[in-house]
Amino acid sequence: MTNFINFITIARIFLAPIILIFLIFGNYLVCVLLFFVAGLTDYLDGYLARKYNAESQLGEILDPIADKILIVFILIGLSVDLDSFLIAFLGSLIIAREIGVSALRDYSSRNNKSHKTKVTYLAKIKTSVQLFSIGLYIFALAFSFNLLIVIGDIFLIIATFVTLYTGYEYTLNVFKK
Repeated sequence: MTNFINFITIARIFLAPIILIFLIFGNYLVCVLLFFVAGLTDYLDGYLARKYNAESQLGEILDPIADKILIVFILIGLSVDLDSFLIAFLGSLIIAREIGVSALRDYSSRNNKSHKTKVTYLAKIKTSVQLFSIGLYIFALAFSFNLLIVIGDIFLIIATFVTLYTGYEYTLNVFKK
């Protein structure tokens, strides 16, 4: 069962560039569908791992990586597609934080401090808000509903603040005595 659950997580990683390609070529309805499938894989892998007590170290590592890859690919595509400085700027901050936290996790594992960079509840909320804002943008493009772009901007701003704050929290946890 663990291998199947990890396969679901890996599928999300492979969906990211596919969604980006459809986004670039303006096939927004397919993007909505694939983004929904990607969100479903995010829910399913965690649910199945808990239900069948099949949580694994690999799954613990892959799940946040899959989320990051999905978010980064789509933010890049949206900033180009919508020609949005705001999405590009906030996306850059989010990407920089994700790289920084990945470096902290690497540092922590090399120094027997992995427990200090375990995914927190607030970080899970951060990912949810990021994905929600991205979903709003994709939905707005698919159905020409421009008000959702403004709402997506608001949620992306909120997501960026939470993203930077959780990065700050991880940094404090790793380096406090």
